[in-house]
Amino acid sequence: MVLSDATAADAREEVEDDAPVHGAALEAFGESAETRELLGRLRAVFDERAAREVAEERFRVIMDKYQEQPHLLDPHLEWMMNLLLDIVQDKTSPPALVHLAFKFLYIITKVRGYKVFLRLFPHEVSDVQPVLDMFPGQNPKDHETWETRYMLLLWLSMTCLIPFDFSRLDGNLHTHPGEARLPIMDRILQIAQVNMVLKYLAANCILSCLFITRPDVKQRKMASFLDWSLCTLAHSSFQTIEGVIAMDGMLQALVTNTVLQCLDGCKLPDSNQTLLRKLGVKLVQRLGLTFLKPKVATWRYQRGCRSLAANLQLSAHGRSKQKLLSDSVTSDGDEDYDVPEGVESVIEQLLVGLKDKDTVVRWSAAKGIGRMAGRLPRELADDVVGSVLDCFSFQETDKAWHGGCLALAELGRRGLLLPSRLAGVVPVILKALTYDEKRGACSVGANVRDAACYVCWAFARAYEPQELKPFVTAISSALVIAAVFDRNVNCRRAASAAFQENVGRQGTFPHGIDILTAADYFAVGNISNCFLVISVFIAGFPEYTQPLIDHLVSMKLNHWDGAIRELSAKALHNLTARAPEYSATHVFPVLLLMTLSSDLHTRHGAILACAEVTSALYKLAAQSSRPVTDFMDEKTVQGLKQIHQQVCVVLLNLSLVLCLSFYVHWVCILIKNLSLSRMPFKGDTVIDGWQQLINDTLRSLQLVSVHSRQQVKEAAVSALAALCNEYYRKEPGEAGPDIEEELIPQYLAELQSPEEMTRCGFSSALGALPGFLLRGHLQQVLEGLRAVTCISPKDVSFAEARRDSLKAISRICQTVGVKADSAPSEAVCRENVCEVYATLLDCMNDYTTDSRGDVGTWVREAAMTSLMDLTLLLAQTEPTLIEAHICKRVMCCVAQQASEKIDRFRAHAAHVFLTLLHFDSPPIPHVPHRGELERLFPRSDVASVNWNAPSQAFPLITQLLGLPTYQYHVLLGLAVSVGGLTESTVRYSTQSLFQYMKGIQMDVQALENFSNTLLQVFEDNLLNDRVSVSLLKMLDQLLANGCFDIFTTEENHPFCVKLLALCKEEIKRSKDIQKLRSSIAVLCGMVYFCGDVRKKVLLQLLLLLCHPFPVIRKTTASQVYEMVLTSSDAVDIDVLEEVMAVLNDTAWDGEISVVRGQRNRLCDLFGVPRPQLVPKVLIVRIQGYMAHAVLTVLSSGLKWTGSCS
Repeated sequence: MVLSDATAADAREEVEDDAPVHGAALEAFGESAETRELLGRLRAVFDERAAREVAEERFRVIMDKYQEQPHLLDPHLEWMMNLLLDIVQDKTSPPALVHLAFKFLYIITKVRGYKVFLRLFPHEVSDVQPVLDMFPGQNPKDHETWETRYMLLLWLSMTCLIPFDFSRLDGNLHTHPGEARLPIMDRILQIAQVNMVLKYLAANCILSCLFITRPDVKQRKMASFLDWSLCTLAHSSFQTIEGVIAMDGMLQALVTNTVLQCLDGCKLPDSNQTLLRKLGVKLVQRLGLTFLKPKVATWRYQRGCRSLAANLQLSAHGRSKQKLLSDSVTSDGDEDYDVPEGVESVIEQLLVGLKDKDTVVRWSAAKGIGRMAGRLPRELADDVVGSVLDCFSFQETDKAWHGGCLALAELGRRGLLLPSRLAGVVPVILKALTYDEKRGACSVGANVRDAACYVCWAFARAYEPQELKPFVTAISSALVIAAVFDRNVNCRRAASAAFQENVGRQGTFPHGIDILTAADYFAVGNISNCFLVISVFIAGFPEYTQPLIDHLVSMKLNHWDGAIRELSAKALHNLTARAPEYSATHVFPVLLLMTLSSDLHTRHGAILACAEVTSALYKLAAQSSRPVTDFMDEKTVQGLKQIHQQVCVVLLNLSLVLCLSFYVHWVCILIKNLSLSRMPFKGDTVIDGWQQLINDTLRSLQLVSVHSRQQVKEAAVSALAALCNEYYRKEPGEAGPDIEEELIPQYLAELQSPEEMTRCGFSSALGALPGFLLRGHLQQVLEGLRAVTCISPKDVSFAEARRDSLKAISRICQTVGVKADSAPSEAVCRENVCEVYATLLDCMNDYTTDSRGDVGTWVREAAMTSLMDLTLLLAQTEPTLIEAHICKRVMCCVAQQASEKIDRFRAHAAHVFLTLLHFDSPPIPHVPHRGELERLFPRSDVASVNWNAPSQAFPLITQLLGLPTYQYHVLLGLAVSVGGLTESTVRYSTQSLFQYMKGIQMDVQALENFSNTLLQVFEDNLLNDRVSVSLLKMLDQLLANGCFDIFTTEENHPFCVKLLALCKEEIKRSKDIQKLRSSIAVLCGMVYFCGDVRKKVLLQLLLLLCHPFPVIRKTTASQVYEMVLTSSDAVDIDVLEEVMAVLNDTAWDGEISVVRGQRNRLCDLFGVPRPQLVPKVLIVRIQGYMAHAVLTVLSSGLKWTGSCS
């Protein structure tokens, strides 16, 4: 069973649970040889800190692998302990080595557990004295060696099991003259008392228990030990850390004696320490057991016998004889005897423990209740059961309900809950199976429901089938409901386990095997599968149909979690087919009443359920060609129609934001389902109300919270589409003239709204309109949507509106279809197809960014999807409309996007590209280089490529550089990736680009074409920082890796000349530090080219040495210094040292006048002319007259050289 202590925070933890986790199970201890080697090298590494820590960490890693399967270590524990104890018992071992050996022993103990490891310690008589002799050398305050003391305490506790009186060992002790040695018994007791308050309490408490309970020690030392323990307990306070540790040690050591009054004085239930309260409950129940005779209650209920022979004999003679025997024992064996007064106090404290805030305390108290009741007379035990049942009051907290369930499970499991009590217990457990209390924003009760499943599991094992037969129907239905409809996965799995136990043990649950097959442990792990699939299967059995439906209506449609309410409504949709009459006659009236509830959650669930049940009934009616109203009476039809009016009344009393975020969303779903169900509302005034509600919703989307906005918009658009299809169609394929002339102009006008969300809503609405409304207005609608996709200064940030407009254009094209010779207002045809393509292709260049990042990605993604849908539509209907230049532009733009830096977006672009390439029914015409593309991207291979991964995507994309048609666009996309920021994208895109460049190094023509394309990309994107900065970084990489070395042999090669001109133009008057730094690296890389261009490059670099920004001057000096070191042609060898000295010794971030002198000195050394100051001409307007002044900037100041006219 799974038991959980779910808190309010845990209750929201999961709605959709993970799939089962598959782990790698180990089969054996595979590191045996390595471990033996590690232990054998301890003597060699203990005095070297680094080697010692490496060995310790490696051993810890090996052991930790077996935390979940520690039993695999069992065959190897003995030799590991022997190797380590040999070190410990060696008199010549240094203390550091001994501590290290004990630390390794502790690591093994931690993994395997002390109970198994304890038995392997040597425990002969000869081992007692050596272990005791190790304690005086221990320092309790040394926190580095606590593992040594922990293991010594365990070892000493094992030696306490020797069957000889300790006093016999004292006679063999040899004392030195003048020394008095304590007896062994006193020494062990002293060790136990000293270590009782330290961090290794567990080991010390094991020692105390084994030592004090020895026959020889019990007679001499138990009284004094208990007095000392009680004194320490009385003088300790749980308000301090030291007091908590002391009380912890005392409580773990005390086991059996009349110390109840002292315990009461400590007020442990008031402590905030969970461990203290748990140990207090344990001690109380053990004290209580000492008051009662150690006997098994003869009155308890017994199912069968523990003896196999007796069971077989009972089977042979029949069950009747067993029942008579049981009754006689119960009546004759019950004894009447006086119960001590302390028992009542113990029971009371245990009942209080059932309501503790921590699960471990409640669990311990429940076990104590079971143990105590097993020694009480029947009447008194029945009173205990009654007190436990008092925990199940709705005035009690969920903690009391949980503790009560645990106690009932313990009582039932022990046979102390007699069958006569089941009539009162089962209803309580059924309530606990659905216990769910709202607390703040979530709820509590998952632990109660889990414990209730445990009770059902325990009852299945405790009682004969005939005892539970009257309750089978209720219990089976409740467990099935919990298994498929509980929100918490632990509860669903616990209910499934309890149901399985009942099916196996009782054999009376209806259709148990069939249900278990569908609702096993793993199947109930996914909540959607439970609500929507498993529940339908189980509802196929009549015994469970109505309970499942009733539970959804009464408990889940008003659940605090919106996801559960939505799942419940969908589940009701699926279950309606199992009981249509019941749903129509019983469920609908309840749902309609719930829609009037003042509770927001209840109203939400009821409205959704009305929509779903109506849809399900319509589908059933359609199968027999009947209207949905055949299932409903007139009152139900009117009730559904009035929901909208009731909501409108509510809207008047609520804030607009709340209305739009909740109520309007639900009603839109209702409108959609009622329209699809063809409810008889055509011509009714409610249709105008629905239309107005949808319009208001689309117009006010900006008021909806961001996380709900998309859902509200989609619900309104879906409702509009269903409403138009059902109620605005005058004749088949024709719209009513009034609505046609009113709706579309109104929606087109809203596309010019200053609110982005309004544009989004009405763009999507236009895309959802049916074909009969669009025909005759198609051109007008397309032009309106095209206007939304155009970027203007006032709406540059309206990326979502542009995205939704593109989606609407694609959807409209799919709706109206393609007719080559049709009018442009009727369908996609020869006259308007180019305009549609132009709109979509223009949006492929939307790289808008704002505070949210690259929001243009949404637009480009929608444009690619729309291009794919439109092209496939044309290929299937009118392939002649796909012109060669359009297809070329489509494929090139998509290829560019497939080579850019955003992983998810790159994967989508690759999907679009390959879909267009491999589409064959019929193939897309005019795809450039189709044959080469199919060889580069074979259908069988690309299906397994993860295009999200840069390591897999870029090696394939860069192959398109070899195809002239795609080279420009792919290089443009690669420039952004190579010069990007993401490490993995930069690395793999750069590697792929270099791999391609390596392949064309010997092909001069290919390299010329590549360089010309590269320069064209640069020229087309001058001053476009999105591309130019990344392109400069890519150029730096290409130059640094010698990709253009073939051009360095020709003086003034055109590539270098034009590249220099483009770089100068790009950085002119630029204040972008990143761009300037990238250009400096490119200029340094261009020094290797021959001819006058080298002088021009050096001059440009020397100009940057006097740039207004100090950081640019320093960067330039640093990179020129590195360039001089690596280039033998940049400067004459005779002045090389002087150049390097000037570059290295000058403070380039200093005063500009000083820097300029050093720069001019470098000009002389490099053999380039000194830069001359250019006069700046200023045009100044003074009092309506134009004054022309020429200011000549000189080093000595300003001098006027012009005059005013």
